[in-house]
Amino acid sequence: MTEINQLSPEIRANLGARRLPPLPQARFPDAGAAVQTLTSSIRPPGSVDIMLVNPPAPDRGIWIRSQHRVGRRSRENMIWPQVELAQMAALLLPDYAVEVVDCIATRMGWPEFEKLLEQKRPKYYLTQVTAPTLRNDMYGVFLAKALGARTLAFGTHVTPLTLETMRPFPALDFVLRGEPELTLRELLDTLEGKTPSDPRVAKMLAETRLGVERLNVERSNVERSNVERSNVERSNVQRSNVLSDIRGLAWRDGGEIVINPDRPFIPNLDDLPIPRHELLPLQKQRMPMIKGPFTFIVTSRGCPAGCKFCIKHVSYQNSVRVRSPHLILEELHYLADLGVHHVHMYADLFTVNREQVVGLCRLIIESGLKVKWTCNSRVDYVDEEMLQLMGRAGCWYISWGIESANEQILKQARKGYRKEQAVKALTWAKRAGINNWGYFIIGLPGETEETIRETIEYAKSLPLDIALFHIAAPYPGTPFFFEVVQNNWFRAGTNWEEVDMDQSTVLDYPGLPAERLEYWQRRATREWSLRPGPILTFLKGLNSWEGFKSAVSVAWQTVRFMGVGGRGLGAGDRRMEGEGGNQELSGSAGVAGGDGSGGAGVSPDAGVSRP
Repeated sequence: MTEINQLSPEIRANLGARRLPPLPQARFPDAGAAVQTLTSSIRPPGSVDIMLVNPPAPDRGIWIRSQHRVGRRSRENMIWPQVELAQMAALLLPDYAVEVVDCIATRMGWPEFEKLLEQKRPKYYLTQVTAPTLRNDMYGVFLAKALGARTLAFGTHVTPLTLETMRPFPALDFVLRGEPELTLRELLDTLEGKTPSDPRVAKMLAETRLGVERLNVERSNVERSNVERSNVERSNVQRSNVLSDIRGLAWRDGGEIVINPDRPFIPNLDDLPIPRHELLPLQKQRMPMIKGPFTFIVTSRGCPAGCKFCIKHVSYQNSVRVRSPHLILEELHYLADLGVHHVHMYADLFTVNREQVVGLCRLIIESGLKVKWTCNSRVDYVDEEMLQLMGRAGCWYISWGIESANEQILKQARKGYRKEQAVKALTWAKRAGINNWGYFIIGLPGETEETIRETIEYAKSLPLDIALFHIAAPYPGTPFFFEVVQNNWFRAGTNWEEVDMDQSTVLDYPGLPAERLEYWQRRATREWSLRPGPILTFLKGLNSWEGFKSAVSVAWQTVRFMGVGGRGLGAGDRRMEGEGGNQELSGSAGVAGGDGSGGAGVSPDAGVSRP
């Protein structure tokens, strides 16, 4: 470089003509300490210990998420009450400050929810997660993590696919596998150094800790099918981290994902406190054909039936636990005081125990409580006397899992009932003044186009007020799921978010591909729905302004789905249009399907879950 003194005075006056300084040692500033009071590490007044969340929808629609079901979009415009979040709140209060947020009921979008997160700044963030909304739900985890929260997830997707969920989403700290309530409570107590103030909660924690020790001894010689998980669990024995003692928990130990041994089921559901229904947006919990708010009451957990496609194989397996009738009645009175007089008895199989059902009905009748309620059942778990009593106690709708008209398909699916029992049970219900809602599954193993036609005609012959037709879908962890994997029936290139149990399928059978299954689902819906009886059921939903708006929306969605005047949009259509999801399934992945919480129909009422 030219010496500065050799330059003219005019050039020397230009500072850019001087020699460049030597390269210094890098010393980047750390502004964090100076602004700690302004960052997310400081929680503002009004912040909460834990936020229990049903996150915003991916499309601002109404989506169904639940503790023991797989999510779907609600074409019936029914808000699915988040009673499981209210149950968890009851187990945490008063020891923790709790906020329950149901973004679906309040129609809260992501911008508004992000502001709420900033305002409440929870220490812990627990979210519902479903397969069709996986990436959407994980966005909430990302937002909460960015604000310093520890993040948790639960549900029927993360329980059987724990590693497959935690690996691609590093913002997720914990997964509560199986029944989440006590695992959540023990985790928070461990991290916060607290003990339950409610002796019932302490009792349940002690019982499930002791139970798992016995379980581990009994299963010590059982070979795990998942080798990776087995290796992780064996290494847990040697861990000193206190988190390794929390049964039912999956967590991160540095870069490793650790899955602790499973937590035993809660032995006695009567020990659970009544869910804190008042924390839910009750006035937003609506469904067509009902004037005023409604909600769920959990009457039991589990089902003894062996249906290969049912999510119960993931959630409660073959366990069956029922609540005492007097406690259910107490909860009904509690809801009546809150202004809720419409209830769905939420269970895997409401009529699983005749003594409980009869006892509850008699208590309702004797108490004079005015309540209208719905439930589900199997056709082989009822009798005429019990149905008459249910009708007198306020039951006005029962959903029945009928599935197929073909005896061989029913046998292969381990459904376990005879066709003549269906006609008898539905006739008994009609005599008792109870409406019938039938669920049918298209595409179970052994299905052909002839057997589908047989099922459509069978559905039209039964005394049904509503019929919904699903395409069979393999929930991860169910026997049907493993059968699909073994036989290579998964459609190639399927994405998690593409798996919509309401209008698409992941199945591709030889001779019966996804497009044909979707065609027959639409055709079954069209043939059954466009008849005088179902149309009358639809018109009954026009009983209020809200009912009218909802019914119009339901009708429009149903017409689009059926393809009346055009072609319905199925999974194959979306693939061709490039609207698939983002996380492609591996060879061992699949989700969603025939538990009756999805399907098609003109029904304006979706308050009845199927067995």
